[in-house]
Amino acid sequence: MTLWLTRLVPDTRSPEARRDLGDPVGMHRRIMSLFPSDAGPDPRARFGVLFRTEDTPTGPHLLLQSAHEPDTGRLPAGYGTTLTRPLDALIDAIRPGLTVRYRCAASPVRKPGATTRALYNLPPVVPLTGTAADEWWLRQADQSGLKPLTHHAQPLDTVRGERRPAAGTPQRIRHARTQFDGTAAIIDTGLLRAAILGGIGRGKSYGCGLLSIAPARQPQ
Repeated sequence: MTLWLTRLVPDTRSPEARRDLGDPVGMHRRIMSLFPSDAGPDPRARFGVLFRTEDTPTGPHLLLQSAHEPDTGRLPAGYGTTLTRPLDALIDAIRPGLTVRYRCAASPVRKPGATTRALYNLPPVVPLTGTAADEWWLRQADQSGLKPLTHHAQPLDTVRGERRPAAGTPQRIRHARTQFDGTAAIIDTGLLRAAILGGIGRGKSYGCGLLSIAPARQPQ
């Protein structure tokens, strides 16, 4: 199976691009429109679609990873520029002991039990920040076959939106996000491949969970 990475640079002169950048549900729909529509009840999982929006000096860029090559010709005229390439060489290079750089914009949370929620009047899902988010990431990294050597956490804007299912009441979407960057040693190639393919944490339909790695530069 080939894994694909697409870099999409939206043109902010495009009304459709501006609208999608401000609407996580709209961006999800736009991305999924690049894939076949007959994929069953969960096409995002079927095609392994994960994405992340990054702020750059030239404006927002979108990284899209998928197990099916996206048809970027389905984007509206003037939406932006795209470049798609396979990640086979990177995946094949994964081996125990290799030091890599990583990045993951994730939604760190904890889910208190019913007794704890009642005692402290907590919601079912509690967003984590600061040291608690760092500890969450270190657990996730370990479960993903990585031993972090360095890590830096940067809070990001919370993803907010409203999903309107075909039937039923609208559903509010809210995912607090933190971007984790650093270096790590690979300790389990199977776990790491699974984390790259499946993503980490919640909010995968709305720009959370994509784990990106690259070989770390060796000191001269």
